[in-house]
Amino acid sequence: MDLSWIWDSFFLIIIAMVLLRIAGRKSIAQMSVVTTVIIISIGTTIVQPIANHSMYKAVGSAAIFIATLFIIEYLQVKFNWFEKIVTGTSKIVVENGHIVQENLRSLRMTVDQLEMKLREKGISNIADVKNATLESNGQLGYELMHHAKPLTIGDLEKLLGLKQGEDPNMLFQEVKQNRNSQSVESKLQ
Repeated sequence: MDLSWIWDSFFLIIIAMVLLRIAGRKSIAQMSVVTTVIIISIGTTIVQPIANHSMYKAVGSAAIFIATLFIIEYLQVKFNWFEKIVTGTSKIVVENGHIVQENLRSLRMTVDQLEMKLREKGISNIADVKNATLESNGQLGYELMHHAKPLTIGDLEKLLGLKQGEDPNMLFQEVKQNRNSQSVESKLQ
């Protein structure tokens, strides 16, 4: 029985991973039509040599693809260096309110595309961004400058000089205290 298709499956998975890694760090929702067609073509091309020979080999190859996925995910969790090779790392695209042009070029991303991602996050001024990174999954992570951060309830409580969780209105405080004193009185009787 010829089992060379097993090694062919592993080889084709590695080649596909390398090709897709070179293609860039975009999720399916972020891919252009061209990128989507190319990736589908790569998938079809990879399966074609194996699938044409036998139904059992096609099913076996699909099982090997899934098993390889599990192995790769396990290795990514186990070894940080392996995760960096397969998935990549985040790249800083904005630092202290300034665009890092060199990293944009290495990501093959235009300033307009970066501005679009910032607008999607509700950021209208690059100068308000302390740090922004393009994550390995294509998403934008960001930290705002201190002056641009939204006010939180904790910040407001500090400003008003309240203890955390203290109700500034005290509207229900009387009702709570009255109920507690009544329940204590009924227990004493």
